[in-house]
Amino acid sequence: MRLDDEQESSNFEVQQGGGGGGFGGGGGGMLGLLLPLIGSRFGCGGIAVVLLILAVTGGLGNLGSMLGGGGTGGSPAVEGSRDPAQLTPVQHWSLKVLGSTERTWGRLFQQSGEKYEPTILVFYNQSGMSGCGAAQSAMGPFYCPTDKKVYLDTSFFDELTQRFGAPGDFAQAYVIAHEVGHHIQDITGVLAKANSEQRRLGSAEANAVQVKVELQADCYAGVWGRETGLMEAGDIEEGLKAAQAIGDDTLQKGAGRTPMPDSFTHGSSEQRMRWLKKGLESGDPSACDTFSSAI
Repeated sequence: MRLDDEQESSNFEVQQGGGGGGFGGGGGGMLGLLLPLIGSRFGCGGIAVVLLILAVTGGLGNLGSMLGGGGTGGSPAVEGSRDPAQLTPVQHWSLKVLGSTERTWGRLFQQSGEKYEPTILVFYNQSGMSGCGAAQSAMGPFYCPTDKKVYLDTSFFDELTQRFGAPGDFAQAYVIAHEVGHHIQDITGVLAKANSEQRRLGSAEANAVQVKVELQADCYAGVWGRETGLMEAGDIEEGLKAAQAIGDDTLQKGAGRTPMPDSFTHGSSEQRMRWLKKGLESGDPSACDTFSSAI
């Protein structure tokens, strides 16, 4: 991607030190068991946290509240520093990506007569705290609708290359753009609607709604990629390879399990690639209506 001349976003925070107290200690063994399925995935923050809660409590009751941004059980977020001098090179790069999403979505919203309100990118190292509860690097990047912020431990980019075999700057930018896609869903009311629907459904049906949420965020990432005007040769292939690597079926196979579609929360590799490509080819947010389409 041609990011050298891009202006960095000023919408960031840096959390210092470990803050993830809610899932330390005895939760480590269960977390390790769940890593093959939820570790390092591009998830909505509520889902990442809820999956951990479900593993400990065995309950489904908290699923909806964290999806729609109306949850009351989340912990207060830790206020982070906003000093650019504290940023690492990869964090500076990430803010260039974020800045490009702000300009792209600002223009697209303006075309519809609306104003885009950007999200805030929170950097943390290993563990931190979000409005949805504990942030841990094992969760992967996530969006928290309660405080409308994206949480990122940039070490995930190394894992994307080394563990998932999906290198490249566009693959990494896709991670951020996907989470910004969840922010778009939040401010347009999609997450609240999905939350309401999931509360009425059983586990398999609620998972199917979540898959539509995630695939739409993939498509929105593709729209950004097309409209930002910064892509270079090979970028599409990088993005599609990343989408393939983190499909639910691929992750479950990698964990030695038989893929179980009823348990999918993010979509199969084929679905994730197809919807990312749909956004890349159309550049049109209206083409990303996963809720009215066969996914």
